Amino acid sequence: MKLSSLTAAGLLAGSAAAGIAAAAALRHHPLPSALLIRGVFAGAGKVPVKTILPHIPRFTVTGHRGLHYLGSADKPSLDLFLPDDPSRRPLPVVMWIHGGAWISGSKEDVAPYLKVLAGYGYAVIGVGYSVSPKAVYPAAVKELNSALGFIRDHADRYGLDPNRVVLAGDSAGAQLAAQLALLITQPEYARETGVKPAAAPGQLCGIILNCGVFDLDSVARLPGPIGWGLRKALWSYTGSKDWAATAAAAHMSILDHVDRRFPPTYISSGNGDDLTLTQSVPLADRLSELGVPLVSRFWPKDYKPALGHEYQFQLHRPEAMESLHE
Repeated sequence: MKLSSLTAAGLLAGSAAAGIAAAAALRHHPLPSALLIRGVFAGAGKVPVKTILPHIPRFTVTGHRGLHYLGSADKPSLDLFLPDDPSRRPLPVVMWIHGGAWISGSKEDVAPYLKVLAGYGYAVIGVGYSVSPKAVYPAAVKELNSALGFIRDHADRYGLDPNRVVLAGDSAGAQLAAQLALLITQPEYARETGVKPAAAPGQLCGIILNCGVFDLDSVARLPGPIGWGLRKALWSYTGSKDWAATAAAAHMSILDHVDRRFPPTYISSGNGDDLTLTQSVPLADRLSELGVPLVSRFWPKDYKPALGHEYQFQLHRPEAMESLHE
């Protein structure tokens, strides 16, 4: 179709106006940016079911889906996966927090991986929580703390051992898991954050941190699309464009708060993950300096093939299976 010069000019003007409006929206409100990057971050955290199944043993696991740990059907729920072996109960509990840059993701994304963990003899909980911009900090932290209370309150019903709990998370979920660990092990940190922990330090046996975000000072300087996306997500999550100056950001920066009371830790991230050298490696180094029992798994920068963000879910790869067994 041939356009007249007047029509073409009108279309170009309209496109320019739309572009200007979009740019203004991105500058003045976190929602457009959050929606834009939601798909990017959420996609990395989805476990590829078809590639997992041929590479894992056959386990018999019972799932209890959509349990209303917040007491209401219109609020986030949790999933509980139990190995079908009643003789081993009460079972140690792994509570897994999904990633998604605090603005996306779901417990359903990681459910296939959690079933695998349950098959090794653990009660595994996948926790859903409110994401921003609908909910801002510390709503998710408070909800996840309530999930810890669910373990205590429903231990007899499901054969759980509330005195043997491991926190776990991937990406932003690793940051949230680490923050819960700080709440449990540091009373002063819990008071500052305004959360009464639902578990005692002696009940927390360890923590699993995959591909997380732990140093918000470095996020403020992180170049490229990943840095831009995380900064927009933190604007949305903290509720402030000047997120780096907020009390929320100060509380979230795990590297600034860890001490020797932190639980035994497994931490890993891929050599092809842009966050590894600024987030996971510095936290591992700090925990080692403090004398916290630590297992870390990293690869040389030139390792081939490069292992990207959330590599641990790619169980068709030997490195992911190695991480699972560790």
